[in-house]
Amino acid sequence: MTPLRLITFGEVMIRLAPEDFMRMRQVVPGRLESTFGGGELNVAVSAAVQGMRSAFLTALPDNVLTDALEQECGKLGVETDLIDRVEQGRFGIYFVETGANQRGGTVTYDREGSSVALMPADKYNWEQAFDGAGWFHITGITPAISEVAAEAALAAVQNAKERGLTVSCDLNFRKKLWKWKEGISTVDLARETMRSLMPYIDVVIANEEDADLCLGIQATHTDVDAGELNVDAYRQVAATIVEQFPNVQQVAITLRESISASHNNWGAMFYDAESKQAHCAPLDADGRYSPYEIHNIVDRVGAGDSFAAGLIVALHDPALSSPETAIRYAVAASCLKHSIKGDFNYATRPEIEALMHGSGTGRVQR
Repeated sequence: MTPLRLITFGEVMIRLAPEDFMRMRQVVPGRLESTFGGGELNVAVSAAVQGMRSAFLTALPDNVLTDALEQECGKLGVETDLIDRVEQGRFGIYFVETGANQRGGTVTYDREGSSVALMPADKYNWEQAFDGAGWFHITGITPAISEVAAEAALAAVQNAKERGLTVSCDLNFRKKLWKWKEGISTVDLARETMRSLMPYIDVVIANEEDADLCLGIQATHTDVDAGELNVDAYRQVAATIVEQFPNVQQVAITLRESISASHNNWGAMFYDAESKQAHCAPLDADGRYSPYEIHNIVDRVGAGDSFAAGLIVALHDPALSSPETAIRYAVAASCLKHSIKGDFNYATRPEIEALMHGSGTGRVQR
């Protein structure tokens, strides 16, 4: 199989978090764990760990933090030749409190004025970025940062399509972002912007509420905040996306039921436009949808990104690319991410395939 180079584009941030389940007030002033994170980089890392060639395209300040990022990417197999070191801007920062039981987790952003937020679309070398690449991935987080970043996101998907790449987009609505245009609500700005990107997208990825908040397409009889999902309604959500945007070939939607911060049910639905068939995973012995029950969650941040990476890896691999197999693989990959601290998913392909085929007991492998 010819190696496919996956390109992801977006902002990487410094992630600062208390140890374990402590709160910021308990540890500041004091020590915080520092790691890198960000939706698009998370996808590149997960794909690389699973054996796919991947590269991260971004703009960052020319300083020691970027040196550290390139070193970290090198250790994980993510190619760094597309990182553009610039004089303006800074690293964005975000602070994470991990939730437990009935206390939800929180994310606090400090990312205004980051290099990606300030880098105009015409300053990126799109031709170089997509030379030799086969797949391009972006999320709705990048255009939510600033108007300049939104223009760069649009230019990115346009250039990727012109060069024949498969383009995927994880809608990824973030209510704490989308503040860059006065006089319009965050949801309306997200819908206006994301719908302008959609004509260039082949594979749409979303969670249980993204299609509504980013595209205005809602699942009926669903209450996301209460953790009540009408799984069958998401088949119609996917079909409506394809109907409104005929260029879209596949739609994948993760389905999270939050019983508490520590206990979630996790699965997904995959819709293929050509066959007009929907496939859910995981399934029970009778072929009915039966989500993974994830207890004692270690860290759910990055789970959606690990799902996107797993799906991209699977769709490129003939052994995994059938719709029913691809969605099983992607769900298993993202299920395992809930057991891993930090943004990155370090689950390997053998581990993912073992869970996918029913080995979920967590026994020590000797």
